[in-house]
Amino acid sequence: MVSTPSVAFAADDENDTTRAVIAYLDSHTELHMIEGVDWVEMAVAVAAEVASGEVDYGVLMCWTGTGTAIAANKVKGVRAAQASDPWIAENARRWNDANVLTLSLKQLSPDEAVACVDAFLVVDEPDADEKAQIDRLKSL
Repeated sequence: MVSTPSVAFAADDENDTTRAVIAYLDSHTELHMIEGVDWVEMAVAVAAEVASGEVDYGVLMCWTGTGTAIAANKVKGVRAAQASDPWIAENARRWNDANVLTLSLKQLSPDEAVACVDAFLVVDEPDADEKAQIDRLKSL
């Protein structure tokens, strides 16, 4: 994990899963909360903070995690990945240099969601063997 990474976070609903993720982020990162907007606007707001370099990463939660990934990926410089388990979250960082993680707040338990966020943040650097592919992604 980057030493105390900064993370922009937003969710379009509140439940035990979102509260667990917020608690984890609040204790492990410099947390930037984005509030009071619909899921498209919140995804773009988080993505803009990541793309501008204001924060290191973004975490978004909506009912499926899909809509926020689509919206965040519209922002140049963002590589948002939707994850349903820690392995996908970790390897989205490792092999794709994802800088925004999106999660379902309806399908993931609090423990699963926190494990996904932890796995995403624990990767310090993308896999050097994937540099050419990641560079191609960044150029799109």
